[in-house]
Amino acid sequence: MEKARFERFILTHTELLESIRHAAHQLHSSVNQYYDGDKPYAYHLDMVAEAAREFGHEVCDQEEDILPLLMGAWFHDSIEDARFSYNDMKKEAIRLGLTPEQAFMAAEIVYALTNDKGRTRAERAGEKYFSGIRQTPYAPFCKMCDRLANTTYSAQGTDDSNRRMLKVYKDEMPAFLQAIHVEADDIRFRIPERMVDAISKL
Repeated sequence: MEKARFERFILTHTELLESIRHAAHQLHSSVNQYYDGDKPYAYHLDMVAEAAREFGHEVCDQEEDILPLLMGAWFHDSIEDARFSYNDMKKEAIRLGLTPEQAFMAAEIVYALTNDKGRTRAERAGEKYFSGIRQTPYAPFCKMCDRLANTTYSAQGTDDSNRRMLKVYKDEMPAFLQAIHVEADDIRFRIPERMVDAISKL
């Protein structure tokens, strides 16, 4: 999709998108979730959604997909971290103004990005997890938005925790890209090269 068309759609739906953003912020605030210990979790959600807005035109198939794509970005951790269920996600999307089809798409993205049960990072994001991402339209892209947001934050940090996580992201990058890569002509599964370049530079 042309970026100008993508941006026009966002501009004409500013009020609805702000409602989606506010709802995601409120949900994570209601469970007292923080990012990096002391920041409202909204800080991270907005970074992920901003990445989706910056690169979304490169993967978006049609205008009808823009709202569920961005809602998926803002709500990507809601099932995993905020006590939401899959059905809660669909109901919230409809309440906010998405069609049933859009609500289904948003819920599928969020569900795909929800970690499995596990004691370690590797167990929580194993083959079953990545298989679900590869089978869900826009999920590889939203996962890449999440990784770009986290890597950007860690690269800007100066403490030991951020330096450690930046190394983790660097070491994981080849396997991570392979895990979310889909051999398909369907652009909804695409990972923009500009995103890969942005993370590589970090």
